[in-house]
Amino acid sequence: MNRLRRLAPLLLLLVCLAAAGPVRGADDEIPPAWHGLLQQAAGVTDPGARAVLLSERFLGVPYRADTLVGGPDRPEQLVVRLEAVDCFTFLDYVEALRRSTSAGEFRERLAQVRYRDGLVAWERRRHFFTDWAAAPGGRILDVTREIGGDRTRQALKQLNRKADGSLILPGVAVQERFVSYLPAAALDAGLLDRLRPGDYLGIYTAAAGLDVTHVGLAVRHDGRLLLRHASSRREAGRVVDSDLAAYLAGKPGLVVLRPR
Repeated sequence: MNRLRRLAPLLLLLVCLAAAGPVRGADDEIPPAWHGLLQQAAGVTDPGARAVLLSERFLGVPYRADTLVGGPDRPEQLVVRLEAVDCFTFLDYVEALRRSTSAGEFRERLAQVRYRDGLVAWERRRHFFTDWAAAPGGRILDVTREIGGDRTRQALKQLNRKADGSLILPGVAVQERFVSYLPAAALDAGLLDRLRPGDYLGIYTAAAGLDVTHVGLAVRHDGRLLLRHASSRREAGRVVDSDLAAYLAGKPGLVVLRPR
């Protein structure tokens, strides 16, 4: 994905905030192949299990940055591009599909997930991972502290403001927010075992103006805890399942959001 990729030269990070781009697919509606899966998922009552089921269809889908259209000087468009995703648009689509009972609902649900109040505009786009938990209605909860207990840490962030005071994303308001995270030293097997399938996971960063640098969702398969994510790494370049503990090695921490 690339809500944050454009920041890499500044922060030397792989970042995952969706950025404006020129790509607009001919497949702007949900393809017929997804209709049956939506009907199947509608019968799954557990929110996390439903997200896992829907996300499985994305395995192998190519990573593609800059698929969203919009910016401070470019009209925002509601882009649907299920055949090419970055790390954040991957979760956008999974969450919108999770909330849909039919293909006809999907575009409206995507607008609600991607934009505050469902209003398609650059300044109302949810550019940051923790924007999901801050949304009214409680469809996604921040359970980081619930999982980590007294091992949880908290940082006061001014999202979208770099250390020099300038904006990361022009035309987007700065949001001051406490971000809870599980520090790397706390990420032992016992704590990771508290994650549920379908939890949305963000790799915490201490960098000014950002909350996370990459996102995915938790999956359990054959006794293994995996991170399902759109990977930009050259050896992957698609949606893959990675061993979560191995992926977290050397990372600063973890933010956990839970669909409900």
